[in-house]
Amino acid sequence: MVSFLVILLMVLVVSRSCTAVAQESVDHFKERVQYYSEDFHGHKRPRCTVLPRGDRESDVPNILKAFKRCNNGGTVYFPENNIYWIPEPLNPIIHDVKIIWRGQWKFSEDLPYWRAAAYPIAFQNHAASFILTGSKITINGYGVGGIDGGGDSWYTADKGKSTVGRPMPFLFWNVTYVHVQDFYVNQPALWSVNIMNGTNMFFKNISTSAISSEAPSGVNWVQNTDGFNTMDARNITLDGFHYLGGDDCIAIKPRSYDIFINNVTCNSGNGIAIGSVAQYLEDNSVENVIIQNAKVPGTVYGVYIKIWTGVLVPQTNYESCCEPRGGGWGNVRNLTFANIDVTGAKRALWVGQNNGGNTSTIGTSKMQISEIYFTNFTGVLNSKTNAADFTCSNVYPCYDIFFTNTIVVSTTGATLKGSCAMAAPGGIHGLSGC
Repeated sequence: MVSFLVILLMVLVVSRSCTAVAQESVDHFKERVQYYSEDFHGHKRPRCTVLPRGDRESDVPNILKAFKRCNNGGTVYFPENNIYWIPEPLNPIIHDVKIIWRGQWKFSEDLPYWRAAAYPIAFQNHAASFILTGSKITINGYGVGGIDGGGDSWYTADKGKSTVGRPMPFLFWNVTYVHVQDFYVNQPALWSVNIMNGTNMFFKNISTSAISSEAPSGVNWVQNTDGFNTMDARNITLDGFHYLGGDDCIAIKPRSYDIFINNVTCNSGNGIAIGSVAQYLEDNSVENVIIQNAKVPGTVYGVYIKIWTGVLVPQTNYESCCEPRGGGWGNVRNLTFANIDVTGAKRALWVGQNNGGNTSTIGTSKMQISEIYFTNFTGVLNSKTNAADFTCSNVYPCYDIFFTNTIVVSTTGATLKGSCAMAAPGGIHGLSGC
């Protein structure tokens, strides 16, 4: 009898031990966050390595654990050749964190879920799936790491007409002192790399790409896939950017100041944009912007400035929440576009101040355009026409607009010729026809 009880106790102990080991193994698999300290210039810096769970199990909980555990002076590491499944929104708030981002975040393509669960963004009634907030953040993708936004399913579902709920896959919100380099964002459901309320940010060697696998030949199903956007931003540098998509390559939106962009290639889409601005009844100024050394093959415009009309006009598009929009005010001032190769674009440039309006609202814009410098525009357009259209404002006629060394020709050999309306007398210099 005693020996039987001893054997029974031994079985129970072994069983519990095996159960504990098995549970420990399961817990380790579920967490998949390795933590240790590394020596960094004489002091210890915590390091969190995140490994994917696999089988399309959400990696978001472990990513958030890593950002929390290695916050305030640590390193978060996503190793190369790993895919991290992102089926839910996340908004880590971090300070003094180095992110070694060699792996790929892959966002799920559950459209009904994202429409309901993504973070709402008030501007143009949009949404975001990943928001990064904080300060002193360094991200390095080493040319192999980045984000797949799962956009192809959105492109197929919308078939060229953007609908509400498409989330931005990479949004900086309330950030300062950020450095991002050698990083990509591909297949964004909406805009690719976005700054909304950011200061002192440096980006180097960034690429974005949006390609529809189902679009008919020659049809754009990747609209609203902007490449690099700024809004409520100051002191932003982008050095090295490659875009492939169907909308704005770069869009400098309201309240963007001290922006420097260099070495850009925009393949297809609308081109390099200032705007849109003045959609809302508030200050929409954009000032002190330099964009230089750019190529824009296959775009609609090389460079364009799009400003909303100066009065409220009823809208039906979801991006205006079906509310009257327009009437914003401010300055578009001190912008330099230099060394722009417009070869392959349909138009070299366009400036308009009646976006969202109609024929009765032309000339009402409350935005003042001044001190704009177009320098060293060259190339052969993919068009028989070669017009540079300016439609400014009767309220605030544009002035101090300068063209220097513009050698742009159409397919027929026509040189650049201006069509300028509502500019101040003598306000546009160096452009034939104005």
